Amino acid sequence: MSHKQGTTPADKTQDEHIESIETAPRRELQHANEPTQDAALDLMRDAGHSAILTPENNAKVLRKIDLRLLPILLGIYFLQQVDKSTLSYASVFGLVEKAHLHGQEYSWLGAVVYLVQLVAQPFVAYILVKVPLGKFLACTTFFWGIALTCMTPANTFAKLLVCRMFLGLFEAGIPPAFIAITQMWYRRREQPVRLGSWYAMNGVVNMFGSLITYGLGHIGSSVFEPYQIIFLFFGLITIVFSAVVFILMPDSPMKSKFLHEEDKVLAIERLRMNQQGIETHEWKWQHVKETCLDIKSFFWFALMFSISIPSGGISTFGPLIIEAFGFNQFDTILFNIPFGAVQLIATMGGAWMATKLQMKGPVIALLCLPAIAGCVMLLQIPHDGNHNGALLAGYYIISVYPGITPLIYSWSAGNTGGETKKKLVNGILLVGQCAGNVLGSNLYTTTEAPLYRRGLLSNLAMFCVLILLCALNMGYLYFLNKKHEKKRVSMGKSAKIIDHSMQAVGAVPIDKTEAPQETLGDDNAFKDLTDWENEDFVYVY
Repeated sequence: MSHKQGTTPADKTQDEHIESIETAPRRELQHANEPTQDAALDLMRDAGHSAILTPENNAKVLRKIDLRLLPILLGIYFLQQVDKSTLSYASVFGLVEKAHLHGQEYSWLGAVVYLVQLVAQPFVAYILVKVPLGKFLACTTFFWGIALTCMTPANTFAKLLVCRMFLGLFEAGIPPAFIAITQMWYRRREQPVRLGSWYAMNGVVNMFGSLITYGLGHIGSSVFEPYQIIFLFFGLITIVFSAVVFILMPDSPMKSKFLHEEDKVLAIERLRMNQQGIETHEWKWQHVKETCLDIKSFFWFALMFSISIPSGGISTFGPLIIEAFGFNQFDTILFNIPFGAVQLIATMGGAWMATKLQMKGPVIALLCLPAIAGCVMLLQIPHDGNHNGALLAGYYIISVYPGITPLIYSWSAGNTGGETKKKLVNGILLVGQCAGNVLGSNLYTTTEAPLYRRGLLSNLAMFCVLILLCALNMGYLYFLNKKHEKKRVSMGKSAKIIDHSMQAVGAVPIDKTEAPQETLGDDNAFKDLTDWENEDFVYVY
C-alpha cells in the first residue's frame, strides 16, 4: 500500500493495519498439509480462498445459522428437561404412594440419572470427538424417549430405577454436545446468549411443562394413573422429535446443506478469531495430559459442582417444597409457573449482561446474591400457614440460580482450545454437574418436610462458595493472559492484541487501534492447538 506525501507516523501505522486486514482474508492457506488438519481447511482449500467478513454478510449467515440450529437445540433441551422433570411432576400425582416409595428411594430416583451421567462422561468426551454431532443428537434423543416411555408401566422402585438409569445414560451427551455445537458454530461474543437460549428451556419447562402437566393430571382414565399419562405423553413426543433432529440437524458448518458454498466459507471465517478450531475427529493424548494439569479444569469442576448442589435439590424437590407450604397438588403445579418465569428472565438477562460486559465471572457472582437472600428467607420465615406469600416470594427469589449454569458453560467454552481438550473440559463440567446433582438431591429428604433445613443450608453455603471461586478463577485467567503476553513478546509479536472474537464484526474502528497492537492473525486458528499452546489465544473473564 502506498502512502501519501506528508503522511504522519500515526497515519502510516493506521494504513499498515488496514493493509493487514484487507490482505489477510485472501492469504494462502498455509496449514493444509499439517498432520492435524481441521476440516474447515479442507473446505477453504477447495474454495481457493477465505472470505472478507463484513457486518452485513456476517449478520446474514448468523441469521441462517440461528434459524436452523436454535429451534432444534431449544426443542431437544425442552424435552430433556421436561422428561427429567416428569419425576417431580409425577410425585405430586401419586407416584410415591402408588410405587410404594419410602425414605431415600424417591431421592435416588432423582439422583441416579446424574450418577449414570457422571460415569458416562469420559466415554461421551471420546465419542463426541469421533462421531458427527447431528447424528449423535438424533440417536440419543430417540433412545431416551424410549426409556421415558418404559416408565409408564413401572410400578416398583426397582423398575423405575432401571428406567431412570437408561434415561440418564442416553441424556448424558446432550449438554456437552450442545456446548460443542455452540463452539463449532458461534463466535465467542455470541456464545453466552446462544447457550443461555437453550438452557432457558428450564424456565419454559417450569412454566409450560407445569401447565401441560396440570392438564394431563385432569385426564380421567380407567387404564392409566395420572403420573403414567405424563410419562407416556412426553416419552412419545420425544421419540417423534428425534426424527426431526435426524433430518434437519447438520453435523458441522462444512457439511451443512442449508448453507451455500460461499456461506460455508463465511461461517468458517466468522470462527477464525475464536482461535479454537472447528472439527478434526482426532483424539490427542497430549491434550488429555494438559487438561489434567490445567488449573482451570479444577475451577470449572468446582464452579459446576457448587451450582449443581442447589440445582439438584430444588429441581427434584421444588414441587414438594411448595406443597409443604400447605397447597394441594394442582395449586402446587400452578405455583411453580412463576418459578419458571424468573428462571427464564434470569438466564437470558445474565447472558445479555455477560455479553455487554464481555465478562462472565462478575455476572455469576451477582446472580448469587438474590439466591442467597431467598435461602435466608425460607430458613427464617415460619412455616405456620400464615406466611405462605412470603415463603413463595423467597422460593421465587432463589430461582435466579439457573442463570448461573449457562454462564459457566460459556465461560469454560470461551477459554478452551483444541478439539480433544474442548470435549474433555465439557465432560469435566458435566462430571461436576452430575456429582453436585447427586449430592444435592440427597440433601433434601421427605422426612425433613416442611422445613428442608439441611438442603437449604447447603444451598446457602454453595452460593457463597461460588462467589469466591469466581474471584479465584478470574485471577488465574489474568495470570494466563500475562503469560501469553510474555510469550508473544519473546516471539517478536506485540504483547497486546485485540480479541475481535469478543467484539461485534466491524465494531472496532481501525483509527481507534493503538499502534503497538495487532489484530489476531489466522496462523494458529485451525491448527488444533490448545489454549496453552496457542500464544494468540486471549482468555476472557
